[in-house]
Amino acid sequence: MDVREKIKGQIASDKIVLYMKGTPQSPMCGFSAQVVKLLGAAGAKFSSFDVLADDEIRNGVKQYSNWPTFPQLYINGELIGGCDIITELYRKGELQQLVAKAQG
Repeated sequence: MDVREKIKGQIASDKIVLYMKGTPQSPMCGFSAQVVKLLGAAGAKFSSFDVLADDEIRNGVKQYSNWPTFPQLYINGELIGGCDIITELYRKGELQQLVAKAQG
C-alpha cells in the first residue's frame, strides 16, 4: 500500500481525524496542544496520528493535503485546516457545529 492510500485509510477511519505533533495526552508543539484543547472544548471524539513518529506519513500528509504545516484537522474526510483556522472556527461557534454534525 502506498502512503497516499494509507493516509486515505487513516482519514476514513474516523469522522474526526487530527494529524499532530505528539499525542493528545502529550502534544509536542503549542499549535497541536491548542487544537486538542479546542476539540475537547467542542466535545469532539477524534482519532489522532503523531506525525513525528512516521516521516513517511508526515511528508505524505503534506502532499496529500497540499498544506505544509501541522496540525491538520479532517472532519468527514475533508481538510478543515490548521491551528489558526480551527481557533477562528471555534471563536465563531462553527467548530462546535462541525463536530456536532459529524458525531450526529
